[in-house]
Amino acid sequence: MAEAIAAGLSLETVLATPGYLASAEGAALARRLPIAPLEVAPELLDDLSDADAPRGILAVARLPRRGVEALPVRRGASYLYLEGLQDPGNVGALARVAEAAGAAGLALSPGTAHPNHPRALRAAAGSLLRLPVAVHADPDALDRHLRTVRPRWAALVPRDGADLYGAPLGGALILAVGAEGPGLSPALAARAELRLTIPIEPPVESLNATVAAALVLFEVRRRRLASVM
Repeated sequence: MAEAIAAGLSLETVLATPGYLASAEGAALARRLPIAPLEVAPELLDDLSDADAPRGILAVARLPRRGVEALPVRRGASYLYLEGLQDPGNVGALARVAEAAGAAGLALSPGTAHPNHPRALRAAAGSLLRLPVAVHADPDALDRHLRTVRPRWAALVPRDGADLYGAPLGGALILAVGAEGPGLSPALAARAELRLTIPIEPPVESLNATVAAALVLFEVRRRRLASVM
């Protein structure tokens, strides 16, 4: 709730339990709300909330999403592209990683879980309210939108790719991450100019999508910070 207020979202309705509003946390939050909360019984809030442990307050907010035009065009920036991820929790976790690593934006392919899903929003811990996000983003449309910064596509492969820690990662970069299991589609894998492999110790064969994306994006961030020091 506090993240939604800080992001300037328009809250249409706010429901809260009397017990929560009487608490120090609830009273402090109520003073920041743009509209007065409606008091409801805890049982009603439990029925309306999909969270396992509702905190005593619930809001309905408008959170519009746009296509590739939502993403900023920045020279030397990194972008994260998710293809076919079905778990909203993974989408939220990857958005949190992208924001933490300084990525310029997140693009979601058609068929990827929607970023406004409650589980995605919870896993993102506020990142999906702040990070620029493009939905139904076709790779060709994304390339056209970012054409002035000439981004390279990068794909993670479990073996036979360039070692992440020695690969050239300069310039604008779009890191493509596929669903766990099927991975990237052949068409998107073929688009990648960079094929990156994260060196890991056997017998482990691969890392989950969130961990792998985090390693790449933070390696990109580390190098860019080092280049300006």
